[in-house]
Amino acid sequence: MQKAPTTFDYSHAFSRNLGFVTPMEQEILRNSKIAIAGMGGVGGSHLQTLARLGVGNFNIADFDVFELHNFNRQAGATIHTLNKPKVQVLEESALSINPHARIKTYPEGLTDANMEEFFQGVNVYVDGLDLYAMDFREKALAYCYKRGIPAITVAPVGMGAALLHFTPGKMSAQQYFGIQASQPFEEKIMRVVLGLTPSFAHLRSVVDRTYFDPMNKRAPSTPMGCMLASGFAVAEVLKVILNRGKIRSVPWSLHFDAYSEVFKKSYTIWGARNPLFKFKLSIFKKLLQEAHKRSTKT
Repeated sequence: MQKAPTTFDYSHAFSRNLGFVTPMEQEILRNSKIAIAGMGGVGGSHLQTLARLGVGNFNIADFDVFELHNFNRQAGATIHTLNKPKVQVLEESALSINPHARIKTYPEGLTDANMEEFFQGVNVYVDGLDLYAMDFREKALAYCYKRGIPAITVAPVGMGAALLHFTPGKMSAQQYFGIQASQPFEEKIMRVVLGLTPSFAHLRSVVDRTYFDPMNKRAPSTPMGCMLASGFAVAEVLKVILNRGKIRSVPWSLHFDAYSEVFKKSYTIWGARNPLFKFKLSIFKKLLQEAHKRSTKT
């Protein structure tokens, strides 16, 4: 890495944050460490936004490279970064915002072998994993819960974003989603989506359902959803690190859909054991099966 330019001054660079944070709080942010697994749809935007907030330390993980189909939504995806590792591109991007930042990269992605190191000394974990990376999402959230690390998942959903905050000592991700090892992969996906968006407010912006086939890992996305997700996530990180502002941990979920101008705060008491959750899951299964049939015909 190139030596930090002598013209960079941290206090000056992030002085416009002051007023929404105090000078002392800005120093707390500067010395905080955030772990982000996944530098794709939202992870890269999370990193850039946190860097602009002045957070000074990161662990980031992703094994993937940028491809052409990433262009509609992923921070760092340009014609100049095609086939380049996402962690490399986003590390350079964050350092161009704050050359003094300390960033540890994991180009092999989050694995069983590096998980302990990845979460060492971390204040908050921000989940940027692909929806279909179920195995390591489960492992990462369980690891954080066991070791007292707050974990935040904010998913881009249509033209909006949905937030879940897993606070150690409260309801765990396993309790909220009700995921079991014996469940089919497709059901795990449905449980996560339903847990994120129990109101389904985003469906109002859908114009063609033939493009939806989550059972075959196919779903449309928007740049608006990714940008909104990062704003949502970083505001939540700020509240955790600075210990101020209201935090709604699961079984609360927050869902804002910009297209329909709807903001929903949902409280799913008992999480996956809630009878309404089970009913919605049964309906959701039928909808996805129909979507899969439509997709295979086209």
